[in-house]
Amino acid sequence: MSIQWYPGHMHKAIKQIKEVLPKIDLIIEMLDARIPYSSGNPVISQLSGNKPRIKILNKSDLADPQITLSWQKYWEEELNIKSITLAPNQPEKIKQLSQLIKKRVPGKDNTSSEKGGQIINVMIMGIPNVGKSTLINTLTGRALAKTGNEPAVTKGQQRINLGNGISLLDTPGILWPKVDNKKSGYRLAATGAIRDTAMSYDDVAFNTVDYLLKAYPLRLRERYQLNTLPVTELEFLEAAGAKRGCLRSGGMVDLEKIATVFLNELRNGMLGRISLETPSMMVEEEEELAHFLAKIAAEKEAKKAARKKKKLRR
Repeated sequence: MSIQWYPGHMHKAIKQIKEVLPKIDLIIEMLDARIPYSSGNPVISQLSGNKPRIKILNKSDLADPQITLSWQKYWEEELNIKSITLAPNQPEKIKQLSQLIKKRVPGKDNTSSEKGGQIINVMIMGIPNVGKSTLINTLTGRALAKTGNEPAVTKGQQRINLGNGISLLDTPGILWPKVDNKKSGYRLAATGAIRDTAMSYDDVAFNTVDYLLKAYPLRLRERYQLNTLPVTELEFLEAAGAKRGCLRSGGMVDLEKIATVFLNELRNGMLGRISLETPSMMVEEEEELAHFLAKIAAEKEAKKAARKKKKLRR
């Protein structure tokens, strides 16, 4: 599943980000704790350069806690990137974030510019619908940023004074022009990071169920009250659909309907705390993708050489 979804305001947002980056001291990247790899925009890594970064694993109350810890350990040990988890109703995390920001930018003091100190300029970035605006409203205690369940709610940059010597620049959620890793595309779709009109519910549900049958079989069996767990994703969706009454005339299971029910329940945490990827999966998939892209590049080069040779023969 190759996703290509690049609204005009995202192109504009990246251009604006490049313009203000020289004045930014630290970058916060918001991630979905269920898909820390797939929700990480490679464009953000490219733009960040050597600037200090903090990764926030949002919606951590929906993710598998052990897998979340493995991601934090991986970033700390391999990339020297600090991270914190975030979930609703965790005011202590907000204080922890402010302290972490100041530790990551030790060259500036903590007083406000009005008292002669230097403001720490922080930029927050992430994919659509990952929770940036909700975080800002929590940090400030006011509804300064627009929020919503649909991706791409924030359209332009917003600068917000957080107090304590920290100025935060909010940016629109940005996707990259094309998601080369089709597995990441499915996960982005499964968690609602892209608009539902950009994907097929049943296609995404099939892929997600295939993973969950291996990683969380008991969760599926318990949630859909199945006596035995089906082997394939089609068998599971048919069994779950029959249980939930997702039927068409003639008693046939409506796969699109049960796929919709399944994905909505997954997104709302009704299947329990589930993560859809691990650090080891990321390493394996990056190797596969690199091999695939190298193969495509070699094929293009071979075709180019063949055309050139054919032209010389003429």
